[in-house]
Amino acid sequence: GVATITPDGLLELTNGTFRLRGHAFHPTPFHFGKAPNGTAVQAQSFAVSYVFAIYCVQAQTCGHGMASIVAASSNFSDTMPTQYLGLINDHNNGDPANRFFAVELDTNWNDEFKDIDNNHVGIDINNLVSVNSSSAGYYDDRDEGNFQNLTLASYKMMQVWVEYDGGRKQISVSLAPVDMVKPTKPLLSTTYNLSTVLPDMVYVGFSASTGSFDSRQYVLGWSFGINRPAPAIDITKLPKLPRQGPKPRSKVLEIVLPIVSAAFVLAVGTTIILLVRRRLRYAELREDWETEFGPHRFSYKDLFHATKGFKNKNLLGIGGFGKVYKGVLPKSKVEIAVKRISHDSKQGMKEFVAEVASIGRLQHRNIVQLHGYCRRKAELLLVYEYMSNGSLDKYLYDQEKKPTLTWAQRYKIIKDIASALLYLHQEWEKVVLHRDIKPSNVLLDDGLNGRLGDFGLARLYDHETGPQTTHVVGTIGYLAPELAHTNKATPLSDVFSFGMFVLEVTCGRKPIEPASQGNQLTLVRWVIDHWHQGILTDAVDTKLRGAYNVDEACLALKLGLLCSHPLINLRPNMRQVLQYLNGDMPPPDLNLAHMSFNILSLMQNEVSIDDLRW
Repeated sequence: GVATITPDGLLELTNGTFRLRGHAFHPTPFHFGKAPNGTAVQAQSFAVSYVFAIYCVQAQTCGHGMASIVAASSNFSDTMPTQYLGLINDHNNGDPANRFFAVELDTNWNDEFKDIDNNHVGIDINNLVSVNSSSAGYYDDRDEGNFQNLTLASYKMMQVWVEYDGGRKQISVSLAPVDMVKPTKPLLSTTYNLSTVLPDMVYVGFSASTGSFDSRQYVLGWSFGINRPAPAIDITKLPKLPRQGPKPRSKVLEIVLPIVSAAFVLAVGTTIILLVRRRLRYAELREDWETEFGPHRFSYKDLFHATKGFKNKNLLGIGGFGKVYKGVLPKSKVEIAVKRISHDSKQGMKEFVAEVASIGRLQHRNIVQLHGYCRRKAELLLVYEYMSNGSLDKYLYDQEKKPTLTWAQRYKIIKDIASALLYLHQEWEKVVLHRDIKPSNVLLDDGLNGRLGDFGLARLYDHETGPQTTHVVGTIGYLAPELAHTNKATPLSDVFSFGMFVLEVTCGRKPIEPASQGNQLTLVRWVIDHWHQGILTDAVDTKLRGAYNVDEACLALKLGLLCSHPLINLRPNMRQVLQYLNGDMPPPDLNLAHMSFNILSLMQNEVSIDDLRW
């Protein structure tokens, strides 16, 4: 990790670098277990106390927090930063083999781990879904035990006491400002037998991580005891915290400024004019409805400077509803993508509000994160996480600028987007319909993982209410046929678009392409023709030069046809799709009898996917 000890004895767990983790452990393990009469090891009583401080450049968009750890090992090299706090990675949360007990001081809300807010303390055992948690604060003995809130990322020194009673199996956690004694009533208290988690010899230390925003975690003092309270920390001997932010104004300036202030009176008129012009330049529009939504609001000034005035050299592309620019936030230096929508855009205010309301609260590893937004005059601006590798369509069709993706990369991207759609359709609090699934709306991160973006056409509805009638919107070639007569988008109309997406990624061809004599050749028809001729795998993208898994390619082609079936009841839902792709469930035994049909005659019969032969 990046943890270091400064010359004056300050433990710096992270240094402000983005997406990194830091760990610090006592170099030797401690005997925390006892085995009475040769029986199984039981955790003894122990206590840990430490003084910490967390710094964030922007308190409202703080990075991630830190945790104190008692663990079976000091090797956390396979863990991840960001919301994983350097304790776990993205596939071992809750694994009994983790063997750790931690107290998290979390400054970021994450739905994946059921966080209660973005400023809380939690007790974690092998799992970042806390067994008990509370908003940061303490019960003040000086005020009749009333609860007082604390802000973890305030860059103020605070003290934590973690105690375990081995006899009663009782865990207690207290938090207070550094100049106070330990409160009588702990912030958290729970019963848990740690002998089922910890071995005889354990390591004691700390873990911290950063994300997309600058944050730094410090430990100023630390003590612990076995079968006794942790020794008191002498706060008068603690090292000083390093200065953060701009330097204070010099004393000379404070003396000179009142003297020369009279000179500025002569330029009051000019100053007022300049200020008015500047304010108009960066003027923003704010309305009452904006308070309902969660994304952080950015100032237009910051976005203007981040994109260098929205210059063409920062232009990433032109989407269906506006231009997208690359930018770097002036304070945090975080790379962003800014979607700028003009007043004459077809998208308009209603769709903009829908995008802010939906994406701003979505939390999934395969969905492009919306950091925030801004409104200025007739302009609408959305601030997204920047994806350095751009959109998937460039890799499929622009071979001069982008390398050809391998089959393994393509199949992984297909599963990534399936996972994102399952979250949108079935796992979030509302049903979110994307309505414009296509390669140009799939972005690739540093690891070439697929991330679903551009929710400009997204629609939400409650699970119990069902879809509402709306205008038919989307991209020709990806639109489900039932939309033409129902005008009602559903999760299964998204499944249709996903099916076309799967075929396009597998074949390297667009859904509709010009053919001879001015006709149009559809991708579905083209794949079915290959199947008719017994050469289905010849439909796989020739740029792969035969380097692909035949079983996976055949599954992708047949699944793409099934998802894009013109009859809505024959399409699977996204949970079934992901089970097919992961091999958790065998797909339907599709044959040409199901795909070679007369659409009009089939539409007269009610058929469902359950009628297919398995």
